[in-house]
Amino acid sequence: MIKYFPFKILILCILLPPVLYILTIQVLEQHLETTFKKELEEIYIGDSAPLLKGSLEIEEAVIRNINRFLRKKNFQAWGIRVRVTVTTRQGNMLYPRTFDFDDKDIPVSQMSPAETAARNYSLLNQGLVLEFDLSIEHARLLSGLILGLYILAALGTFLWFYRIGAKKSKTEILKQEQEIAHLQDLEKAYQKELVSLNQEQQTLSAELGQVKQHFEGEKKRASVNEEEMIQEIINLEEKLEANLAHQQQQRQVIAELSDKIQQYETGKRKTRKEKIKEEEIYQKRFSTLYKQTAVHPKAVDGFAGLTAELQLKAEEIIHQLNQDPDLVPVKRKVFGKKNRETVFEVIFAYKGRLYYRLMPDTRVEVVSIGTKHTQAKDLSFLNNL
Repeated sequence: MIKYFPFKILILCILLPPVLYILTIQVLEQHLETTFKKELEEIYIGDSAPLLKGSLEIEEAVIRNINRFLRKKNFQAWGIRVRVTVTTRQGNMLYPRTFDFDDKDIPVSQMSPAETAARNYSLLNQGLVLEFDLSIEHARLLSGLILGLYILAALGTFLWFYRIGAKKSKTEILKQEQEIAHLQDLEKAYQKELVSLNQEQQTLSAELGQVKQHFEGEKKRASVNEEEMIQEIINLEEKLEANLAHQQQQRQVIAELSDKIQQYETGKRKTRKEKIKEEEIYQKRFSTLYKQTAVHPKAVDGFAGLTAELQLKAEEIIHQLNQDPDLVPVKRKVFGKKNRETVFEVIFAYKGRLYYRLMPDTRVEVVSIGTKHTQAKDLSFLNNL
């Protein structure tokens, strides 16, 4: 199941929600600040006619319009913090005042309308500066909705990939179970045939004993042709040898089937893509570690098919060949058919087989690696070198 679920998807599902949340908050803050500031700039002074007539002080108009705007937008309910200041270019503060009050509590000016109008006109001529700062608070309504949306999207993505991985894993397990059942049926069939051969062996052995006894008796009485009896014994011995050879062949087939069943049950059987990738890793490793020894692709393929224990023993032989080929114990020499090139056979871990040859540049090339089960294929490959 794990190999069908990409680990990077899990990392993205964990990391992306907070990252996107932070980026969204920043972008949204800039957008809202620009939008609301522009909207406030259009209304915070209001109608200028009362200001120029002197019926309303400019501070009163600014306070009333800004407070009405803030109540209408209801920033606090959404978890948005807003800071608004209005000053003249000469630094006179119009909003907020040093004290706060509602629209109903705005102090009544003691100045005459003409004085108020002159003052308003003077402040407007100075130029008004509106500062609008907006920030979205964390763990509030708006920020919570944004974060929740990204978390739900991440969970949905995770669940989608999880279902795909589960489906692939279930399909693979079903195929493995079918293959294991098929191999077990073959093993049972060969076991039955082996039992039959054992029974036949016992029968032939009994017949051979009887014939020998009969031969001895007839020889003493000289009533049977000695030459015919010897030939019958030879025939029975040949049958017995053929039976023993057949048994050995059946045992080898059963061993191979048992190995395949074990590989399927332990999940060690690899896909073709995984096997090619594994062979590339071994090839790079050999070329890096053993500079005086070349490893043929056929040998790398055979090495990848070995168990971990046999791989360790095979690499010990490769290491010895790289250091000093004369120290490696050679079982026999194998000659190719075409140019009669000499290839040396080395046995490791009892059933392991390694074949190498000496190259013209004094280096050693490992041409094939396998076991007793693959020996026939390996020798056929060597004959075509």
